Amino acid sequence: MIGGTTSPMENVIASIQGLSASSGDLSPLHRILKGVEETLRTDSDLQLSTLDQLDPSKHSLGYLYLLDVLTCGPVSREQASDVVLLISRFITSCDAVQIRLASDKFVSLCKRFKDRVLELNDPLRGVAPLLTAVRKVQVSTKRLTALHPDCLQLCLLSKCYKAGFSVLSDDILEVDHPRDFYLYCYYGGMICIGQKKFQKALELLYNVVTAPMHTVNAIALEAYKKYILVTLIHSGQFSISLPKCASTAAQRSLKTWCMAYTEVGNCYNEGKIRELEAVVVANSSDFEKDNNLGLVKQAVSSLYKRNILRLTQKYLTLSLQDIANMVQLANAKEAEMHVLQMIQDGQIHALINQKDGMVRFLEDPEQYKTSEMIEVMDSVIQRTIRLSKNIITMDESLSCDPLYLGKVGRERQRYDFGEDFDTVPQKFSM
Repeated sequence: MIGGTTSPMENVIASIQGLSASSGDLSPLHRILKGVEETLRTDSDLQLSTLDQLDPSKHSLGYLYLLDVLTCGPVSREQASDVVLLISRFITSCDAVQIRLASDKFVSLCKRFKDRVLELNDPLRGVAPLLTAVRKVQVSTKRLTALHPDCLQLCLLSKCYKAGFSVLSDDILEVDHPRDFYLYCYYGGMICIGQKKFQKALELLYNVVTAPMHTVNAIALEAYKKYILVTLIHSGQFSISLPKCASTAAQRSLKTWCMAYTEVGNCYNEGKIRELEAVVVANSSDFEKDNNLGLVKQAVSSLYKRNILRLTQKYLTLSLQDIANMVQLANAKEAEMHVLQMIQDGQIHALINQKDGMVRFLEDPEQYKTSEMIEVMDSVIQRTIRLSKNIITMDESLSCDPLYLGKVGRERQRYDFGEDFDTVPQKFSM
């Protein structure tokens, strides 16, 4: 037993050191720390030097509580750099099992770390630590954590798109807070746009637009603007109707708030470059205010490519000048640049004769029997199998959920479907 002459702070340190070694002692330690948390906030003996008595890799739970108290107050810009370094080192070295016992506190500390990094205008400094934090606090790769959006935000601001894309590789099936999901998909979509991975970007933005919502939120609104533009770039067409699975609020309000973007989409569908460029010029201030002007210009450029792609379905050979005339480009040089870019991107297969300026369109040489293509197909099949298993598991879990069954029972009484209504699953029946 600790003697009566010791200070409360010394007692806390002794408890942390004595109860951190065994996993069975972590729960009692957690109760002690929660009990003294308010006292720690007013204890003058708690200084940054106090942390020197603890090993963040061995005493992670206790270290987290003390570090949270020490860094919760306002700090100067000079102090912010020291706080960032301190929290960064803790995130890197802490034990995942221990910090998950106080995951809310760990998340709060990491969000504070992100705020300090942004105050220093150095988002790159926070990318690696938050990538580590996401993996440590994440119980399963299927679960979305509250740190996912913060991590992606730093990757986006620092233009570390590759690092951000690594976070997006997991299939998220479990979400605690809708706002985290909105931001995860929105930031993730922007990262994929930065990497020119438009198909993945479209998937993520689609998730925001079609997510359940009672009223349209700002995240969904901004996501829909980008969704329209990415749809044009990737798919080459625009539908004025939202997906059927979108909420009533989204169906009713999104298009009203995005008139300039739907106008771009409608002009794009008509395939008329001059009219599209006129719409872009007329609304350029709105696009620039939304930070979407660059994406709008990519959409305009993709219309040239779409029109060139249509020519490959009608002609075997064309001169560069003919292509320029048909798709309304300024001259043969511009046509050549677009054709070369499309060849490089794998959108078309063609040969350009530099002597006479003739373009010969070719068939797709891919026979889908190379080892690389087989690996790609196998990867897609395996992912589909995993998703199918997850959906079956989720369906079985939902069919036995008391809250769901209670709601179903109320709906049955309300509408009285009679014997046509599905019965309660056998394994839940008593």
